Amino acid sequence: MTLEQIETFLDLCETRSFNRTANRLGVTQSTISGRVQALETALGCKLLARSRAGTALTTEGLRFEPHARALRNGWTAAGQAVRGAGNAAMTLRIGIQHDLLGDQVAEWVKAVQGAVPDMALYVEADYSAQMCADVRDGQLDLAIHYTPKAHPDLHFESLGEVAYVMVSTEADDLGGIRPESYILPNYAPAFSATHSALLPMLSVGTVSSGQNAVIRGLLTALGGSTYVLRATALDLERGGLAKRVAHAPGIAQPVYAALHLRNRHRGAHRRILRALKAHLTARAV
Repeated sequence: MTLEQIETFLDLCETRSFNRTANRLGVTQSTISGRVQALETALGCKLLARSRAGTALTTEGLRFEPHARALRNGWTAAGQAVRGAGNAAMTLRIGIQHDLLGDQVAEWVKAVQGAVPDMALYVEADYSAQMCADVRDGQLDLAIHYTPKAHPDLHFESLGEVAYVMVSTEADDLGGIRPESYILPNYAPAFSATHSALLPMLSVGTVSSGQNAVIRGLLTALGGSTYVLRATALDLERGGLAKRVAHAPGIAQPVYAALHLRNRHRGAHRRILRALKAHLTARAV
């Protein structure tokens, strides 16, 4: 039994297609078939059943799937454990939503370091779907993000929320906002749903983005109106680049932490979650 065989089986659990898995892993379909056959031989049972309707997991395959994920995660954890982290006992790998990180990376790092001062930290910016997948696969220990992606191996907790507010280079009041120059923000499904409910006339735009830094750049380059993080709005006001729009509703975006189910009760992870909740609460004041 090899890690390649485990990875191939788990990919087939998602795609239910030998052809799609071959494309995703960059190998031939015969290679996928060979790996599956070798894995089934090692286990002494049939894991997948192929038919004209597609590929389905057998009863044995369904039973093996959670063990396969555990084997993959264990291998990843073992590899990370033997790599050096300086004088620290271990390295904690954290992913943070692009908008949350922004230019505040030092503040996030300080919050986590205060909770686990004996750990080295690796921090990266990414989007919700990828971070959830990385936590599931053991590539990240923790993700701070906007949109939970449900999975049996993942545990999610609410950390708080961040505020987005409307700014404009053209109008001081909501009644003066022009739809034709509106830059449509699409930060997360929850944000978009709230935006559509509150501002249906402004929920269709010719220019759109899902990243605060890009939205800010578009606003300062093209002019118009849009939603940005409250801290960004204050910075734009101070620089005389845009104004807050009166009578425009604020939109709160929930923030979540994702961690592997096996870590949800561990002391270090609980301390980190408490520190992150306090950090978000302080930012909201």
